[in-house]
Amino acid sequence: MEIPKELIRIAEEKGINIVDLVLSEISKSDPSESMRIRLDLARKYISEAREYLAKGDAVQASEKAYKAAEETVKALAEKYNLPEHQSAVREGRWYTYRLGSAVSKLKALGDWVLSGWGSAYFLHVYGFHEAKLSVDDVAVYMSEVEKMIKEAEKILASASH
Repeated sequence: MEIPKELIRIAEEKGINIVDLVLSEISKSDPSESMRIRLDLARKYISEAREYLAKGDAVQASEKAYKAAEETVKALAEKYNLPEHQSAVREGRWYTYRLGSAVSKLKALGDWVLSGWGSAYFLHVYGFHEAKLSVDDVAVYMSEVEKMIKEAEKILASASH
């Protein structure tokens, strides 16, 4: 089945994230599958960020690194069934302030959560929206996002066994 492009366009215009919506529904019946998919998305986004960095595109590398961190936080919030995750499932979407709130709770896992998220958010604002960062700047912050993903992989891998 193919989703009509007009439907996707209208959903995006209204701020509806179709991937989040579908994953929220999957989560209701199979949270482990939803977490696995989110981590796969994080890996995909960080890989794309590395590719953009190699091409010298700091702006797109910044945004892809942010998306990787976002998916990582969502997967961890789901694993621990945080109130932010419950709200996102109920409402069918995540808000940035909720991601930050989830991170403050997830910090108990280690400083890598806050460092990874803080770096990703910095990339989102100054690397993507404002396009103020060089490739070298992005690489430094991106390494913190990569650490966050690696640590989350350990936690989520142990949950699936």
